Amino acid sequence: MSTTLVTVEPDATVAEAAQLMSIHHVGAALVLAGDTLHGIFTERDIVRALAAEHDAAGHTVTGWMSHDPVTLPPEATIAEAHERMMQEGFRHIPILEHGRLVGIVSLRDLSRRLR
Repeated sequence: MSTTLVTVEPDATVAEAAQLMSIHHVGAALVLAGDTLHGIFTERDIVRALAAEHDAAGHTVTGWMSHDPVTLPPEATIAEAHERMMQEGFRHIPILEHGRLVGIVSLRDLSRRLR
């Protein structure tokens, strides 16, 4: 689990989120309003947005993000996280502890750990 989180506000644009993700070399940004997780915006969402709308870079992430994403608790095992990702086709799962965002697990994190 990574505890260094790339976050954006719901009114961030696709371009702003993409730029942050690029700068931090991550495949997902967590969409937060205050301390509340509202969604996850991923590289796949960027591609989907740009393929659908010629001006998508200026749209807000809320139109393209996954709302209310699947989350796991910190005590979830590597096997549980991997199974959930494979079942759902996810590459990232936010980690919540008592409703508070504490990290994110990526498929890359799991691959490194399983090696």
